[in-house]
Amino acid sequence: MTCVSPPAPASPTASAIAPGSPWKLRYGLIFAGQSLSLLGSALTQFVLLWWITDTTGDISALATAGIAALLPQAVLSPLGGTLADRYSRRLLMICADLVSALCMVVLIALFLADSIALWQVYTMLTIRSAMQAFQAPAAAASVAMLVPPGFLPRAVGLSQTVQALMTVAAAPLGALAISILPMGWALGIDVGTALLGIVPLLFLRIPQPRVAREDRQGLWREFRTGLAVVTSNPGLSRLYLLLGAVVLVIMPAFTLVPLLVKEYFGGGAPQVGFMEAMAGVGMIAGGMFVTAIAPRHGMPWVLLGFGASCATLALTALVPPTLFGVAAFWWGLSGGAFIAGNTPLTTLLQSTIPNHLQGRVLSLLNMVMALAAPVGLALATPLGEAIGVRWLFVAMGVAGTLVSLSGFLSPALRNLDRPQK
Repeated sequence: MTCVSPPAPASPTASAIAPGSPWKLRYGLIFAGQSLSLLGSALTQFVLLWWITDTTGDISALATAGIAALLPQAVLSPLGGTLADRYSRRLLMICADLVSALCMVVLIALFLADSIALWQVYTMLTIRSAMQAFQAPAAAASVAMLVPPGFLPRAVGLSQTVQALMTVAAAPLGALAISILPMGWALGIDVGTALLGIVPLLFLRIPQPRVAREDRQGLWREFRTGLAVVTSNPGLSRLYLLLGAVVLVIMPAFTLVPLLVKEYFGGGAPQVGFMEAMAGVGMIAGGMFVTAIAPRHGMPWVLLGFGASCATLALTALVPPTLFGVAAFWWGLSGGAFIAGNTPLTTLLQSTIPNHLQGRVLSLLNMVMALAAPVGLALATPLGEAIGVRWLFVAMGVAGTLVSLSGFLSPALRNLDRPQK
């Protein structure tokens, strides 16, 4: 293992940039565009997962789609984060969104020509995942540069709430699109929303820390500097390990939920849409609640929120198949508990990590979780085929609850957001 020294303080040439005026208009337009793009992506994910479920009805096919959508992002996230700290985050976001939109154009043409195959869907999912490795760290690191420090917690809460609203809208809209449009035209919605997300970025500037050319290191050394931020902080390194373990255990649930609805509850696309909408309602409520109270110490909220989210995931599958409405209620509570834990987590990371390092440090977290997700899917596939999708959900929920609550056993993790003596 290579030893890495802790990062040195930012050089005088790496200056922090104030959001400037009028920051509200700039932030609002960029935020609105990215929210619409998020809506299109969520709708596309619903449409493609339901198409795979309805076409194959196979856990392995869904798991393969999940791996294709996650693994490239995991492998490329460190590179994307390093580039986001070195080059224009705005241009990275534009290029990534544009390539993703072009992938959808290819899928639309294949569906309309009635020559679509599973491997083609997997290929486009792989390319889109690779683009997320560049878009996600650039977007995450840009938030702190678009708003004043005092507004950052509210910006994070607002982002979580809008994400929940998109979840509420995406599933029913996806089910509606499937029912009234050919598959190809249903996917066309994603192209339109992606372009709406790109347009504000073409005209508005995103402030970025400036680092003189002579102060720049090689890409590998800059990546190691971001890695040192995590490894030199016991609480932060334990947090990354814990989140990776939670994702490994429960991520398959979000990919396999259409199969649970179809096989166990006997539902179709409208029922899947309703269940996802309930999750969105729960996320809205959870985001608004946490934003309103703005907890001073977020780590207990993170651990309890993720633990409660996993526990209610298990309760969703324990409901008898004739009580689908109760299952949807538990699924909604799971979404609300997740946001109650994720909002303080995002605020903690964005407010404590220096902005000129955020791209690299946040991309490391994306890498850990994105690597854990396909591993979890690979492990869950044979288990689900052996015990059935219902009991797979129960097992994942119980295991995720235990992993989340185990964080209270680590003082360094428990006190991560408290001032150090």
